[in-house]
Amino acid sequence: MPSMKRVLIAEDSSVIQNLAKKILEFQNFEITAVKNGEQVMQLLDKEDFDILLLDINMPIMDGMECVKAIRELKDKNKAMLPVVAITGNAKNYSETDFKEAGFNDALMKPLNFDKLVNVVKGLTE
Repeated sequence: MPSMKRVLIAEDSSVIQNLAKKILEFQNFEITAVKNGEQVMQLLDKEDFDILLLDINMPIMDGMECVKAIRELKDKNKAMLPVVAITGNAKNYSETDFKEAGFNDALMKPLNFDKLVNVVKGLTE
């Protein structure tokens, strides 16, 4: 049996974080959750993940800053990790903005959980 894929969720809303966590755990993903981009960078320094889900609006370091920092990492495997934006501010950013920032895909809030699962599976298989 293949090992579980590791997902890092950075989301400051506990409700969204917990819902996404439950849905993805049900799909046999191993989930780690943090509240901001700074925590993402600290964890990436020590651990390996298969995909990152980043909220755009977070305290300390937001998703846009965080994905740019990830893409500049010296460790090329980590710099190339699939990163998915989660945003409730779809009107503030275009798909092009997300691509240019370094995201592989973007999910809009309220989260469509079928789409969440499909995007995560699609980027980790």
